[in-house]
Amino acid sequence: MQISDFHYDLPDELIAQYPLAERDASRMLIVDRAAQSWRDTRFADLAENLTDRDVLVLNNTRVFPARLRGRRAGSGGAIELLLLREVEGDTWEALTRPARRLQVGAEIAFEDADLHAKIVGESDHGIRLIKFSSAESLETILDRIGEPPLPPYIKRSARDAPEDKARYQTIYANHRGSIAAPTAGLHFTRKVLQSLDERGIRTTQLTLHVGYGTFEPVRVQNILEHRVAAEWFSISEDAAAILNRTRSEGGRVVAVGTTTARALESAGMGSGQIRPQSGLAGLTIFPGYKFQAVDALLTNFHLPQSSLLILVCAFAGREFMLRSYGHAVEQRYRFYSYGDCMLIL
Repeated sequence: MQISDFHYDLPDELIAQYPLAERDASRMLIVDRAAQSWRDTRFADLAENLTDRDVLVLNNTRVFPARLRGRRAGSGGAIELLLLREVEGDTWEALTRPARRLQVGAEIAFEDADLHAKIVGESDHGIRLIKFSSAESLETILDRIGEPPLPPYIKRSARDAPEDKARYQTIYANHRGSIAAPTAGLHFTRKVLQSLDERGIRTTQLTLHVGYGTFEPVRVQNILEHRVAAEWFSISEDAAAILNRTRSEGGRVVAVGTTTARALESAGMGSGQIRPQSGLAGLTIFPGYKFQAVDALLTNFHLPQSSLLILVCAFAGREFMLRSYGHAVEQRYRFYSYGDCMLIL
């Protein structure tokens, strides 16, 4: 199967550049796999589309301000860094822009004069190995001068909208470690969570720290040659017990987001029985994969030819899912991180 099989046309004006004033004001496309049909509704009505035997699984990872702006020492040229992964104490893999200016040995200065960085290694696709030094902890400095790591299709700086610091974060974010938001969770409000509780619909949480693997472009033609980089996840004993009991009693496990789905499927490989664990989710999901732990999926709309769209197509069927996307385009849904969502049943 070729990556071109996962293309769809999207007008630029449908890519949401800002969040809505209210999180739960998003539209929601209900997609019924069995009936091969869909209908338009609102996210605020989520509880009305589930039953008291279902459980929603939320990813409680917290995004950290992983984007840094600095200047090349000496020339003063502007440099942008997106921190990806700490490989050892204060040494990070980072995407750099422009990458060609940053060879091994180059130094970067920041507005916080106490922070210094030096390029100590490099690899493909603009990724550099960067050693930071400062008197304070890097985490403290990032909280002071770092920016929310908005994706590149949002054509503005986080500095243009200070509310990004809160809005590019779920209201239940708890465990710091992600470089991108689990965007399906951005729609939830206390009111929506209360409406679920009033109808007896349970929620539980796990953690998967969203890394570069989630949004790394698919650079091969044959999608079976692509591998999503492993990401750290953790599922508690209590969460595992709730999930296993739900399925044994005939309820549905509703994954909130593709990151949650990947964590659950990684934990349930072999039997579908969820084991409490912490480790790396290294599973790459293609069409033909048999889902064992996830029964329904709440997800935003994803980039064409992305690993996330491939996962959703594996869950709902490629042709049917692309037709659903076509309907969303016709109905002027808002797309991507700050956009609307779909509930696939």
